[in-house]
Amino acid sequence: MTDEAITSCRICAGMCSLRLARDAAGRIVSARGDKANPLTRGYACIKGLQLPAAHASPDRLLHPLKRLADGRFVRVPLDEALDEIAERLRGLIDAHGPESIAGFRGTMNYSNQTANAMLPAWLAALGSNSFFSTMTIDQSAKWVTFERLGGWAAGRDPFVLADVLMFVGTNPLVTLSTFNFPSQHPVQQMREALARGTRFIVIDPRRSETARHASVFLQPWPGEDAALLAGLLRIVLDEGWHDAEFCAHHVHGLDALRRALAPFDAAAVSQRTGVSAESLHEAAALFARPEGGHRKRGSAASGTGANMGPHSNLVEHLLECLNVVCGRYARAGDPVANPGVLAPPVPRRAEVIAPRRSWEQGWKSRVGGYGMLFGQKMTGVLGDEIRTPGPGQVRALFVDGGNPAVAMPDQARFVESLRALELLVTIDPFMTATARLSHFVIPPTMMFEHADLGTRDYESFVLHVPYAQYAQKVAEPPAGAEVVDDWFVFWALAKRLDRPIVFDGVTLDMDTPPTQEELLAILARHGGVPFDEIRAHPEGKIFDVPPMQVQAGDPAGSARFEVAPADVVRELDAVAAEPDLRHDVAGHAGFTHLLAVRRVRDVQNTMYRHLDAIRKRLPHNPAWLHPDDLAALGIASGHRLAIESAHGRIEAVAEGDDSMRPGVVSISHGWGGLPDDAWDATDPHSAGVNVNRLTTTRSGLDPINAMPRLTALPVRIVPLH
Repeated sequence: MTDEAITSCRICAGMCSLRLARDAAGRIVSARGDKANPLTRGYACIKGLQLPAAHASPDRLLHPLKRLADGRFVRVPLDEALDEIAERLRGLIDAHGPESIAGFRGTMNYSNQTANAMLPAWLAALGSNSFFSTMTIDQSAKWVTFERLGGWAAGRDPFVLADVLMFVGTNPLVTLSTFNFPSQHPVQQMREALARGTRFIVIDPRRSETARHASVFLQPWPGEDAALLAGLLRIVLDEGWHDAEFCAHHVHGLDALRRALAPFDAAAVSQRTGVSAESLHEAAALFARPEGGHRKRGSAASGTGANMGPHSNLVEHLLECLNVVCGRYARAGDPVANPGVLAPPVPRRAEVIAPRRSWEQGWKSRVGGYGMLFGQKMTGVLGDEIRTPGPGQVRALFVDGGNPAVAMPDQARFVESLRALELLVTIDPFMTATARLSHFVIPPTMMFEHADLGTRDYESFVLHVPYAQYAQKVAEPPAGAEVVDDWFVFWALAKRLDRPIVFDGVTLDMDTPPTQEELLAILARHGGVPFDEIRAHPEGKIFDVPPMQVQAGDPAGSARFEVAPADVVRELDAVAAEPDLRHDVAGHAGFTHLLAVRRVRDVQNTMYRHLDAIRKRLPHNPAWLHPDDLAALGIASGHRLAIESAHGRIEAVAEGDDSMRPGVVSISHGWGGLPDDAWDATDPHSAGVNVNRLTTTRSGLDPINAMPRLTALPVRIVPLH
């Protein structure tokens, strides 16, 4: 006999509603998408559908572990582990100060709302600002652009009003994380948008799943996004397709931007990107040229493909400049699609949020002089912060919901940094590569074993209607397990160290631990819908909140978008003077291809690829190449090959993919184990290969956010017969 429960997946921003079948013992045995849910409408990807297998996995950790001097792990009671960790922390803080203690936020910390708020609150309680996350090795160019260009208080053009949408280096039908496109049931959202007449421009080295629906598809060489976007901007301005009235009221530096774009005429851009001048004009016209005497609505957005390559901050700046000069923002009188459910319903005003360039003030790293962004230090130099002696050296690292030993660039070098730590604590339900290096591993409750809510801080980006779902607890941990909610680890350590925690502005009782419900209520206390009402709808609901319209901006406001600050102009000059990347490949003896990053539907970063159903679909991360490239190399799908960069070498299995641009090889990140682990493509339990062994953090880091170059890498393909 089985019963059914409703909750939601929290792996990604889609937050798909799930119906779970439970056996007589209360164990989750299967999952399916909830067709009755008004937002996700039955959609769920394989990752969410395999969550029951993850909970029941024989590889799951159920007790805290301590690593002994000989490398073996032994079980320890939770209180004993926390006592010893706290004692070590006390000694490090006394000897080296609180900044020697660092926290790392991984993907699953982002989607666990109580843990997401508790980790930085705990660091603040210690007096440490050593907070790192995946964001600053992923898409922190968006943070840089917001602080350097400025923002728009009312947000981009509403999705439902879009005449045209542009995607640069992102594939929302797979990634579910493109800010101008809904993450829930993306295939149906695409169908409905096309039926409304929305047209799509896709810019990607691969004819992706999203590109198949595009009216205009541009397939440039990887890493040439800065030149391509500069070329599109120049066409828009030269043709007079920009919103001159919007620019006159809200933009500073437009003439300087025109001058900086002068080298990027269509012929020059075509030469370096491999995209014809005619196609460039077609894309610019579709995005920007008014039709029927009216300006178009809709915006441009990017993903990791644009934000992980060369000049990533410049790329994001130029992309957002397309939105700026075309005025692709919500205007006074526009409906606010999501006034706020978890978030407070604050007025949205049609005005510029002034640039603030916060990285130029306050704390500066002794490694490279980097500042901070949105309260975070730069993850690209975390390894150096660990290795470099002196005041501020990171000596202890707490990892929650992430696997940086695999996810970090320059993997071998970073792993050596992890080995050098005096204390490494990982909170994870599985023995990941990072856990294997840890002094202590604390297993947390898994997704179905605690209640949760969707994201509050990014609610307006990922939810285009006033929707929330109370993801209720629907399962108990296995009998005899000693697992705790992620947040409890930090609260318990703060209690032992006599450091009170201020959680989202509320000082917690440090004698009696709060409950998950109490913490969620704190996070939702200022929302547009009372927490108790949200909690009454575990099935999810589009709430009937008071409608809101965008209000006019302050007529006395002086903030303007800074489209051509001096550092952007200097970088545009540098790009114009550089040889194109294909010339760069030819200039390195023997380099044959450009490597491009790629996401797949089956896994989320490093997560859950060990599950049987996912292994059957994707047993490893192949090297995708166009069939013409395979033929030229004299190999076929299934053959082994080596990929060599200036910084490292990996071996992979070739797979033909006619959606690729010839001359480009694509491989997914987040695979592989530790650098010394062997990999056998014939072993179904093998972990694949780690593409980060081809990257470096020794050079080429962006001067603002220390972003390494993770895509558009010149590589050599060597067949292994």
